[in-house]
Amino acid sequence: MCGVKVDGKYRGLEFLEPCSRSDPNLESCLARSANALSEHFRHGLPQLGYPEVEPIVLDEVHISLGGGPDGYKAQFRDVAAKGVSALRITGLRTRITDDEVQLQLALHIPQIRAAAKYRSSGKLILVQASGAGDYWGEYDGVKAKVFIRAKPFLVEGHKYLRLQQLKMDFSVENIKMGVENVHDGNTILQAALNLFINSNSQELLKEMKPDLRRKLVQVMTSFVEKLFAQVPYDAWIID
Repeated sequence: MCGVKVDGKYRGLEFLEPCSRSDPNLESCLARSANALSEHFRHGLPQLGYPEVEPIVLDEVHISLGGGPDGYKAQFRDVAAKGVSALRITGLRTRITDDEVQLQLALHIPQIRAAAKYRSSGKLILVQASGAGDYWGEYDGVKAKVFIRAKPFLVEGHKYLRLQQLKMDFSVENIKMGVENVHDGNTILQAALNLFINSNSQELLKEMKPDLRRKLVQVMTSFVEKLFAQVPYDAWIID
């Protein structure tokens, strides 16, 4: 948990501006605090247990196109994403009562670059696309909406927040992605896969989205729980 409170702020979190619940511009104040946290976070926050923040790694993501024995299936392992820490909060809505805090956040990330190992089976555009290799992706103009619901609780006289619910959704403006180093050096398969992938990138993202969203919610939940457990309530909001 964070250090001693000095002059209304906690040691190690002096960049956080506590926001008054009675402030008519409370939401703007909270957005500034959240962006200050984000800016410091991208350089690491060892005081919160994050000496480094990137890459963010997802263990596994799946995609399935078409049914039957020839349906295309792909598995992406050790997905390493960079660029997430450049996020900005572009909108914030809140509802605060004595026993609950609700936050709706709109986020923007300029670009996320991802790399993974992939393995696939089945057919794409009538081409047998079974194989394995390296996957890369560049996702430009990422927008996300996050809903957080939390409840205050007391620990040794200090109030903290406990996460109750976190939901999120996202969209991507432009996508470039492809595969390389396809096993067995099959350049025809690699060219066919890359043509298909880039011609259908938004459709592929739509198929990946449920699995991707589930994994991202897990990562975000872990981060928010850790944040709320370490940063006292009145570092964010004062009554």
